[in-house]
Amino acid sequence: MRKFSTKDLTLAAAIAAVYATLTLILPIPQYGGVQLRVAEAFTVLPFLFPAAIPGLAVGCFIANLLGSPMVVDWVFGTLATLLAAVWTSKVKNRWLAPLPPVICNAVIVGAEIAWFFPEGMAFWPAYALNAFTVGLGELVACYVLGELLLTALPKIGGLRALIPEKRLSSI
Repeated sequence: MRKFSTKDLTLAAAIAAVYATLTLILPIPQYGGVQLRVAEAFTVLPFLFPAAIPGLAVGCFIANLLGSPMVVDWVFGTLATLLAAVWTSKVKNRWLAPLPPVICNAVIVGAEIAWFFPEGMAFWPAYALNAFTVGLGELVACYVLGELLLTALPKIGGLRALIPEKRLSSI
């Protein structure tokens, strides 16, 4: 386990800032059952940069704190992103790197929405619907935009130096 350097801290802070900003300023659905949170594309970054994990968690927490009135979203939305980031950092195949965020958000955020916003539905049908719609938005963000990040970022010299050698060989 290597030490968390100043470069790692800077990268984590930049990711947190961009994640929160994108989530808060883009005029597309970012909260609720139907959402496309563009910043979730960043959840593939732990595949390349382990230092992205705390940045994603902090960025998600800030976005949820400022954008959602539900305390439960501050906790469970952030937890979904944190678990997805840790799991993504452990994935060995770059094509599977977007899968943990899709699964974690569909399961956790889908349950959160179904539990607190049932809108007359029983929990399980509401859960199935919300898990599907959240998962679909996450699938677009991670497999379309996230894969673009995984392709482009290693080509940037300054960022390439921050990617562990074992990850460079799997890209």
